[in-house]
Amino acid sequence: MSPATGRRLLLASASARRLALLRQIGVEPDRVVAPDVDETLRRAESARDAARRLAVAKRDCDAVAADGVFVLAVDTVVACGRRILPKTGDEAVARRHMALLSGRRHRVTTAVAVRSPGGICRERVVTTVVTVKRMTSSEIDWVLAGGEWRGCAGGYAIQGRFAALVKNINGSYSNIVGLPLSETAALLDGLGYPVARAG
Repeated sequence: MSPATGRRLLLASASARRLALLRQIGVEPDRVVAPDVDETLRRAESARDAARRLAVAKRDCDAVAADGVFVLAVDTVVACGRRILPKTGDEAVARRHMALLSGRRHRVTTAVAVRSPGGICRERVVTTVVTVKRMTSSEIDWVLAGGEWRGCAGGYAIQGRFAALVKNINGSYSNIVGLPLSETAALLDGLGYPVARAG
């Protein structure tokens, strides 16, 4: 709840990283709900379109339908070239992702979708470009041994071991973690949940 206004916020995401990022800027959601949304990608869908579609679907799903609260939903998509790298469920897939990202640039795109208690909806899509050094097989083994790939889009967590292999970031760092903070705060502020003045 925003101490300044008494307004309530529902976070439509089960991501511990996103919750931690919100807390970093003084926002404590009143409820956290994991929306049950089919995240299957559509044929020829771009990363930007996929992230926006999924964030909006999470915001608008029945599980987060609540009166009198702000709803914040998020989706992050990692793409290398035209290929979207889904959330990683096993180490073999994570290893393939590491091999693909090695020595290349890739894009991390996050869509943030917010609904006000009055039903006004807004979205923002943010893309960050990440350049990775050429990784040796032992470096890939080392990253994977940390286990940080589990459930992560692209097969890595920027706040973990993978950070040692990143040469350059062009854009929002918090976007790579899972929530672009500046854009999220601006969305909430603009809809009447005053992040910058909370507390």
